[in-house]
Amino acid sequence: MAPGRLRRAWSAYRLRWKRRGLIWRAIRRGRRLTPLSDQTAAIRRGDVLLFATQRNEVARLPEFLAHYRALGVAHFLIVDNDSDDGSTALLREQPDVSLWRITDSYRGSRFGMDWLGALLFRHGHGHWCLTVDVDELLVYPDCDRSNLRTLTDHLQRRGLAGMGALMLDLYPQGPLNRADAPPGAALTDRLPFFDAGPYRCQVQLPKRNRWVQGGARERVFFADRPHRSPTLNKLPLIRWRRHYAYVNSTHSMLPPGLNDLYDGPGDPRLSGVLLHGKFLPQIVPRSREELQRRQHFANPDLYVGYHRALAAAPVLWQPASLRYQGPAQLVGLGLMGSGEWLGHNAADA
Repeated sequence: MAPGRLRRAWSAYRLRWKRRGLIWRAIRRGRRLTPLSDQTAAIRRGDVLLFATQRNEVARLPEFLAHYRALGVAHFLIVDNDSDDGSTALLREQPDVSLWRITDSYRGSRFGMDWLGALLFRHGHGHWCLTVDVDELLVYPDCDRSNLRTLTDHLQRRGLAGMGALMLDLYPQGPLNRADAPPGAALTDRLPFFDAGPYRCQVQLPKRNRWVQGGARERVFFADRPHRSPTLNKLPLIRWRRHYAYVNSTHSMLPPGLNDLYDGPGDPRLSGVLLHGKFLPQIVPRSREELQRRQHFANPDLYVGYHRALAAAPVLWQPASLRYQGPAQLVGLGLMGSGEWLGHNAADA
């Protein structure tokens, strides 16, 4: 066998074992989940499912649930990581939510992906599954008129296993400890601004995962070390199979071919945007808390300065900031692609 083919074969072998290891790790960690409200018997064939972890997100949950219900999510499978703010009580009251609790380390569970991997393995096989954070609201072209069932039917007819998305940071015009609208207003009224660019994408071997960076957080917090800025590409919507595994949050997956679904901003193929509500006013006390908890980065010492800067409630707005106007605006800016969708979705419905 030629040296190049031998290297590729060896790399593929190692990635297969890595994927199997991640799946078995998730299954083992999943045994520690305590069900608080298991309503998964209500899941029906063809239902679109949503998977998420949460900790003390009672203020976000009403809009989060309403947004995804409006898109057509049929059932939510949520892991609570030791909340004490009343969010578990709220979730237990929901007829379409199954809830599990765990007190283990978030960082030690690969930032919750072991727990969600276990639930995806148990309940996600054969379903279109959204895996998102509670501070992320998915939009896609024409989402105000076409629900997720229509979207996933479109993807499935074209032989696509999923859809990628850009995580787009929203922020207020003033300091981060003051939103632009009162609590209870829509996220895009409270945090109406975003950076249209620049964003850059590179392919990383051997998994072929994309690495998109740029935007507001890089501009404000990582201008002197852009290689440390957050990864902004995600693969949140996947028609799940038991041999799939998320590797690094939802930024990358195995088998590696799944990472070819999305090339970041400028990719003309159908994609979405995750409107990221990280910068609501609670980010300031939470950043102070994270300096003690150290749960959100693999190497927290590298990001102490970042959390200290957040705790100081800086202003992210600049004259070039754009006010969010809707999904069509994001398509026009190239931040998400429409592919054949806008021309065919009416016929698909």
